Amino acid sequence: MYINCHTYYSLRFGTFSEVDLLQLAQENGISTLALTDINNTSACLNFIRQAKVYNIKPVVGIDFRSGAQQHFVGIAKNNAGFKELNRFLSLHSERKLKCPETAPAFNDSFVIYPFEKVLQMNKTSFSDSEYIGVSVEELRKLRFSKLNTYTDKLVVLQPVTVRSQKDFNAHRLLRAIDNNTLLSKLCPTEECKITDKMLSAEALQDAFKDFPHILENTKQLLERCSIHFNFGAERQSQNLKLYTKSFEDDCQLLERLCQQGLKKRYKNPSEMVLQRLKTELDTIKAMDFVSFFLINHDIVSYAKSQGYFHVGRGSGANSIVAYIIGITDVDPIELDLYFERFINPFRASPPDFDIDFSWKDRDDVTAYIFKRFEHTALLATYNTFKYRAVVRELGKVFGLPKEEIDKLSKGNIPESKLDTISKLVLRYGKLIEGFPNYLSVHSAGILILDQPIHCYSATDLPPKGFPTVQFDMIIAEDVGVFKFDILGQRGLAKIKDALEIIKENRPDVPAIDITNVEAFKKDKNINRLLKSGGAIGAYYVESPAMRGLMQQLQTQDYLGLVAASSIIRPGVSGSGMKEEFIKRHRHPEQRKKAHPILLKIMPETYGVMVYQEDVLKVANQFAGLTLGEADVLRRGMSGKFRSRAEFTAVEDKFLANCKAQGHDDALTLEVWNQIKSFAGYAFAKGHSASYAVESYQSMYLKCYFPLEFMTAVLNNGGGFYSVEHYLHEAKQQGATICAPCINTSDHPNRLVGTSIYLGFGYLKNLEVYTIQRLLTERQLYGPYKSLDDFIDRVTISIEQLTLLIRINAFRFTKHSKTELLWHATFKLNADKARSNQSKLFKIQHKSFTLPKLNSNWVEDAYDEMELLGFPLCDYFKLVNTPLQGGIRAKDMKLHINKEVLIYGNLVTTRYNKTAQGKLMRLSTFVDQDGTYFDAVHFTSVVDKFPINGLGVYACYGKITDRFDFYSMTIVWSKKLGIVPDPRES
Repeated sequence: MYINCHTYYSLRFGTFSEVDLLQLAQENGISTLALTDINNTSACLNFIRQAKVYNIKPVVGIDFRSGAQQHFVGIAKNNAGFKELNRFLSLHSERKLKCPETAPAFNDSFVIYPFEKVLQMNKTSFSDSEYIGVSVEELRKLRFSKLNTYTDKLVVLQPVTVRSQKDFNAHRLLRAIDNNTLLSKLCPTEECKITDKMLSAEALQDAFKDFPHILENTKQLLERCSIHFNFGAERQSQNLKLYTKSFEDDCQLLERLCQQGLKKRYKNPSEMVLQRLKTELDTIKAMDFVSFFLINHDIVSYAKSQGYFHVGRGSGANSIVAYIIGITDVDPIELDLYFERFINPFRASPPDFDIDFSWKDRDDVTAYIFKRFEHTALLATYNTFKYRAVVRELGKVFGLPKEEIDKLSKGNIPESKLDTISKLVLRYGKLIEGFPNYLSVHSAGILILDQPIHCYSATDLPPKGFPTVQFDMIIAEDVGVFKFDILGQRGLAKIKDALEIIKENRPDVPAIDITNVEAFKKDKNINRLLKSGGAIGAYYVESPAMRGLMQQLQTQDYLGLVAASSIIRPGVSGSGMKEEFIKRHRHPEQRKKAHPILLKIMPETYGVMVYQEDVLKVANQFAGLTLGEADVLRRGMSGKFRSRAEFTAVEDKFLANCKAQGHDDALTLEVWNQIKSFAGYAFAKGHSASYAVESYQSMYLKCYFPLEFMTAVLNNGGGFYSVEHYLHEAKQQGATICAPCINTSDHPNRLVGTSIYLGFGYLKNLEVYTIQRLLTERQLYGPYKSLDDFIDRVTISIEQLTLLIRINAFRFTKHSKTELLWHATFKLNADKARSNQSKLFKIQHKSFTLPKLNSNWVEDAYDEMELLGFPLCDYFKLVNTPLQGGIRAKDMKLHINKEVLIYGNLVTTRYNKTAQGKLMRLSTFVDQDGTYFDAVHFTSVVDKFPINGLGVYACYGKITDRFDFYSMTIVWSKKLGIVPDPRES
């Protein structure tokens, strides 16, 4: 009997979830229920899915409103009605149109106008599908209204928004947040009524006892509604089923692509290759995944036609079909990739293909997908209210001063010291925490469906400019809607830009085949970079943790890098298996510790679980689970799973099977804990291998074209480290770093020979239009000959020109910065009324005789720190006290377990937590030679000796050795001062 129910997906309005709504209905004896969120369908599919659990018939619709003002409620008679409601809402949402007061003539939907609205509109005629909705509170008005005569058009419209006074209070707070107003000033028209609650079936019958025809009309309306989707085990893929006109044509096309690509990938394919290819093709056809492969191939083919680089990864990287037709560049035969991780007969969902493109190319690839395929949309994600943020919002709503809000949001004030308002803020903060706040776009997911998108959801049009559904990936997979992952990353852009810079800076270099990864894998110079931790700038292998791990493993080949890519993940590290793997890798005698069964299952990793598919192998071969059950285990640990009951059942069977097979309880528990601790964080082996391919491409460029590569790294936003540190690395590779120059620099950095000219984009407060004007003028009419020439040709303010002079961009004039600043001030101030029009005649500038004005390199360093954020000279040069004593980082191995002093320039620092949850700090420094060393501030010293930003630190501590990787445990540290700016003395 309820046809106007809201959940918290009525954003900043509703107060509970769709599951809470069903539970509420069950408690009140309601057997049929309509979910009608405000201008939103996010909860509809899960509401339909969960209704079966509560033995409730689900009906769905939309509450169409302008702000809080209700116009009408649309109820879908069937799936076609749901589609037309979604289409109508999407039209207004995407075009930012105001919702009309009257509904269009829907074919498969009912429309219910609120009683008060009908009176306001003076509406007197109603179509067969239109009704007048009356709430319990409005019944007393109905008795004396002319609408009382519309006996066949009256239905129950009792809104359900809150359950209690607490919910109502939370609702009012949400409305105040939405309206950005104080709670005391919230207009009552922006709120629901305290009576917008669900009554029991008996109470509802009693309320309408004088109007039995209204109950009967409502009952008949709901009986005429039916909505159905298949979920879980019953679901069928809703993705585009056919790439061509028929399944047979799809199969022939995929086979043809495999035959064309086979000789490119394998010059003389072995029987193993041919058999693997046949097995995969047969499975792909049997499981109806042919179109999925063809669509991914289409996307990649378009990218290649545009000269875009890509990386195909995810579980699909375990596929030889994907490798042969060019979706991925990982050879599953070379790596012995586990076929069943990619696909198995028990898996209902298609394999994951995460396809990375350059961040510069991704939008164009996305636009192509939307043009190429008809029923396409982006996947949504929900941005929820985070506790600190909601406390801040509630603090504003209650009118608390900023200082008090700041204290409350930190959450460390004892309750005894809180006043009444502060307690309310914290109490309702905890209630609202986790509510959906607004819809956003999934980082990668694109849907390509067989039927129109509006069969499943309404769509919005966020700033990205592509229609976006209103549900997330979890419910999407539940209903058989599987996403295509199209991602953007900077690593590929670095590779592409580096190749272009090489062409420009070294035109004599022959064309580089960056896809020749097989040669890169065998190159000793490239592998030496891995082993020594010298891969700064290279994708995925440059972080301190990764560089340290590769030095510990002495990684010097492709397979070693593939393993390292997964071992570094939190799960493997946290389970203690990272340590065990390093021991067994470095010391073969340690491999005897492996259990024989586990060693047999995972010989390549010495019986240690490293990859995601190891979970499948161990569950299947060690515990005797079917591959389907093993996949439930893997998915259950990945966080992308709904049925905890199903997962628990598989967990119980794992333990029972191990006992039945005679495994020792201690061993069973150890294996289970390993699986539990890391499965959700580990990579599939093919996924790690895909990363490793890109890493090798980056390392080839770093090894043989270091300056071009580092310039490309800088021009693409760097990576793990700061701009300053990448410039340090470029210096280590032989580059000269030059401040921006009016005649040489561009907006990005520019490499000329071995000199990197910093881009104008680094200059803080230099306006984009100023950069555009000076570059356009230079490109059209040639280099600037003097400061006077620049002033004649470029319209610029004295403030903007001052920035350029202070960074020494006019150094080609051979005049000092101080002298140039005086000239600029005289000349620009003498011509205050400057025109944007070009001057017809060259003006004659007055010349001024200035006294000799001295400046020095320290002043330059301070100007650089102010304008760029860092000095171009070495920080060690700026230290104001002599560096006495100490050792260099290269000698740490000579002082193991001894306490020594090292002076280090900070590269990066971050907090971490110990196993006990206490704070510690991990920092990376470079010494005076430019050599890296790592230091750890453990809990006992982390607060006593803080790290206060970039600069040189005296680090005193004990040298430790972890598998020939040396680091320092800090006893004390101190930041050293720098020489003062002479202009301030």
